[in-house]
Amino acid sequence: MKKAHLIGAALIASLGAGAPAYAQSAGQILKGTAIGAGAGALGGAIIPGVSTGDGALIGAAGGAAITALSKNRKYYRDGNGRRYYLDKRGRRNYRR
Repeated sequence: MKKAHLIGAALIASLGAGAPAYAQSAGQILKGTAIGAGAGALGGAIIPGVSTGDGALIGAAGGAAITALSKNRKYYRDGNGRRYYLDKRGRRNYRR
């Protein structure tokens, strides 16, 4: 189990360093990590053979990865009914 702890810690550390480039803010990644850790701890308490600490590590890594890789976009509609989102510079990007 110590190997799983080391792998989980390395995964969380690597996502913490590179994730702000993918996500909109580091706060969102921390929120995803906390939600994943809570769900993993709950799963570890329910699933036999998995401790709550191991479940929390696995859940935290999964939550950070999902949050870092998800595209958090808010879509709008123009006058013709087409959907678009605004990028960092305020330009409209239409779905194809």
